[in-house]
Amino acid sequence: MLKAVNSSCFRSRLHNLAPSLRPATESESPLLRVLGSLRGLGGRSTRLTCRAFFCSDANDASSRVAEIEAKVKEEDVEVKSSSAIVPTNPRPEDYLTVLALPLPHRPLFPGFYMPIYVKDPKLLAALQESRRRHAPYAGAFLLKDEPGTDSNVVSGSEAEKNTSDLSGKELYDRLHEVGTLAQISSIQGDQVVLIGHRRLRITEMVSEDPLTVKVDHLKDKPYNKDADVIKATSFEVISTLRDVLKTSSLWRDHVQTYTQHIGDFNFPRLADFGAAISGANKLECQQVLEELDVDKRLKFTLELLKKEMEINRIQESIAKAIEEKISGEQRRYLLNEQLKAIKKELGLETDDKTALSAKFRERLEPVKDKCPPHVAQVIEEELAKLQLLEASSSEFNVTRNYLDWLTVLPWGVYSDENFDVLGAQKILDEDHYGLTDVKERILEFIAVGKLRGSSQGKIICLSGPPGVGKTSIGRSIARALNRKFFRFSVGGLVDVAEIKGHRRTYIGAMPGKMVQCLKNVGTANPLVLIDEIDKLGRGHAGDPASALLELLDPEQNANFLDHYLDVPIDLSKVLFVCTANVIEMIPNPLLDRMEVIAIAGYITDEKMHIARDYLEKATREACGIKPEQVEVTDAALLGLIENYCREAGVRNLQKHIEKIYRKIALHLVRKGASNETELAEIVESNEEKVDIVDESSKSSSGSESQSDGELIDESSQDQKVESSAEAEKISSDLLADDSLPNQPVDAKDDESDVMNKVEKVIVDSTNLADYVGKPVFHAERIYNQTPVGVVMGLAWTAMGGSTLYIETTQVEQGEGKGALHITGQLGDVMKESAQIAHTLARAILLEKEPDNPFFANTKLHLHVPAGATPKDGPSAGCTMMTSLLSLAMKKPVKKDLAMTGEVTLTGKILPIGGVKEKTIAARRSEVKTIIFPSANRRDFDELASNVKEGLDVHFVDEYSQIFNLAFEDKSE
Repeated sequence: MLKAVNSSCFRSRLHNLAPSLRPATESESPLLRVLGSLRGLGGRSTRLTCRAFFCSDANDASSRVAEIEAKVKEEDVEVKSSSAIVPTNPRPEDYLTVLALPLPHRPLFPGFYMPIYVKDPKLLAALQESRRRHAPYAGAFLLKDEPGTDSNVVSGSEAEKNTSDLSGKELYDRLHEVGTLAQISSIQGDQVVLIGHRRLRITEMVSEDPLTVKVDHLKDKPYNKDADVIKATSFEVISTLRDVLKTSSLWRDHVQTYTQHIGDFNFPRLADFGAAISGANKLECQQVLEELDVDKRLKFTLELLKKEMEINRIQESIAKAIEEKISGEQRRYLLNEQLKAIKKELGLETDDKTALSAKFRERLEPVKDKCPPHVAQVIEEELAKLQLLEASSSEFNVTRNYLDWLTVLPWGVYSDENFDVLGAQKILDEDHYGLTDVKERILEFIAVGKLRGSSQGKIICLSGPPGVGKTSIGRSIARALNRKFFRFSVGGLVDVAEIKGHRRTYIGAMPGKMVQCLKNVGTANPLVLIDEIDKLGRGHAGDPASALLELLDPEQNANFLDHYLDVPIDLSKVLFVCTANVIEMIPNPLLDRMEVIAIAGYITDEKMHIARDYLEKATREACGIKPEQVEVTDAALLGLIENYCREAGVRNLQKHIEKIYRKIALHLVRKGASNETELAEIVESNEEKVDIVDESSKSSSGSESQSDGELIDESSQDQKVESSAEAEKISSDLLADDSLPNQPVDAKDDESDVMNKVEKVIVDSTNLADYVGKPVFHAERIYNQTPVGVVMGLAWTAMGGSTLYIETTQVEQGEGKGALHITGQLGDVMKESAQIAHTLARAILLEKEPDNPFFANTKLHLHVPAGATPKDGPSAGCTMMTSLLSLAMKKPVKKDLAMTGEVTLTGKILPIGGVKEKTIAARRSEVKTIIFPSANRRDFDELASNVKEGLDVHFVDEYSQIFNLAFEDKSE
């Protein structure tokens, strides 16, 4: 940036210019004065009484230059003259040894000033001393870039830091040879203002601290002022400067100030001026400074100015484009405002507030009679408030959004209920197989609504393992009831505002999920499925489970209050269906408000029906396979269910069926591509053979023509007959060839035969592994006849249910060594059950065989196989106790026997859970006899007949009954 230091200098000097170059203004253009001085068009110029010096350092801010101006004005104390140059007796060319000042950013050109900061205290002291001795000159040399760095990337602060760290020989090696003899104009603190005088070249280093060097004063090479080339170059430089001056007022100030300080322009000064004020980088400027050939220097400067001109053109185009865009938008805005005003005056259009109010009232009109009075009152108050607010205020947007939500809700709008029980039953059976308990409950809901004439909302919770159809049946229930369906998941939800909404004062506030539900469905009695309610989170934003208490309470949701709307909403007609995997994870107050329907899972027969009637059909359609192209046998489905998909649900079964059909689709596509290739070969072969037949026919025709020609030429009749007979024979031999088709229809038949070669794909138990891999599960039954100390138990798992063995063996025996060691990754409850079983087994053995000291003198090891699987629960108590007694009495238990039940210290058998899952697991392991606690008789009686078929089930209250069933019956 360039700035005049002394503002008290004369503004301009008059020159005699040609009439074509003189402007029609009172003040003369500096550039034209430059042109006149170079072309010899002007007269003599008067001398200035003071000079101004300016700098081309692009990194210095204008504010700092202003400070320099003030500091230069304060130099009257030390310098008696008003000029910035300190008068000295020695001439500048007399200085052959100078202090070396490194310049980090740009070189200093003669006639320009540059402020620098000197961090080295010794160098600063030397400069001050030189100025006091009336020798205020130093050498200013550009600093070379550090090896391996880019000068365009390093920031100014980094360059200054690198400069301050250099000294002595290292600094000498980093300096460019050619620099400028600079006069020390002023020193204020660590800031030194330099004024360039003439070019220097370093010859050798004199001292290191501070760095002092010997220099040679450089002069420009002689040049011919009247040479055409140098004149043309200078004229182009001036022309370029004239173009730049039209776009930049700053450059005009530079020209005027430079002429005041230096005087008239000549060719060398013109080159230095153009390079100094250009935006070129430091290496390009250094190249101009080092060039002593005036002609080449002018060419370098012209190149830099042309680049600057191109940058100015780009800047102008950008500024023009932005200005046009802004002016266009402003013009469009003004026209729109005028159009609105005209339409408003003519009554053709209302303002925004009136239009909004009309829109809200129009939206509310259909439900005006059904809208609750308190809601209508709030809407009217908000509409009146909207008219008083400015459209630009934030409160206006809040009120508008609030009215938007209030008027969009379906106040008193209900969908027509379906009270057709048979129709609902049909719809439910179409989508799901089994799930009798859920279907019965929905049909009961419909029946009650039909008798009452209206229906009420309910809260139903479907609990069960994954993949049993809890979520999918919600949509079927909504279709059966003719209600709108809305689903949202609360798994991992930690913010109460998702349920109750945000306060309207918050930025971006929104209502809760229920209000969003009513807006989406458009009715006030939808079916809302709240998924994964057992996985609610709890965070810093509150407890969502507690927020759901009001929503799912039939006594409270008739006046549900959302924080955003702040008006009561009637949700009593909404049917809520919640889903959960484990109801124990649901808080008790929330669980108390729901009617729980347990979905235990599907047995093998149910899975077979689901796979055949639902999953296989949907997957086949999704893969684009026709029924006649594939057949999956019952044996394959059974093997898939028992060896790959034992879980309670059917989601994994669906994935495996999709995997089978994907492989079948790939097989069919590959086979079809092979057949297409074979078909193309056959068609090509047929075309070649037909061409051969055609050529034979043509040759036969040619022979006949030749014979006719011979007749015309009066040739012999015998030759014609012989020739025709030979041609007919050849043709008949070709047509009689079995390898060639005699008719085009035969070719089509071959093509259809090839296309029909795609055989039907059959998947059975023998090739099932080719489609789904090796079996995942193997037979759970390890023993055909359980040995002594081993008893089969029944357990509930996330997969639905399984059998497990309790194994007990003797470790060592000795007087008083009775102990029990337990393994199998058992939980605390199961470990306590083992201790209870051990204690009670000692008492029973003492009762049955008083002389048997087995438990008192034997160290036992009890293990539950599948040690990698964590196990816990009290239902294995009777199984552990039977295993201990079997080892003590050395009697195996009855064959095909499985049991489950919690045992107490007094021998009582307490009820357990998962009766259906455990029964299914027993059937899968071909168990014939099952022992259940008596309290679970009701659970067993509710099972389907196909589940109970073929099982001999005993219900017991005390362990003595189990003892008789397990041991004494065997001897009979």
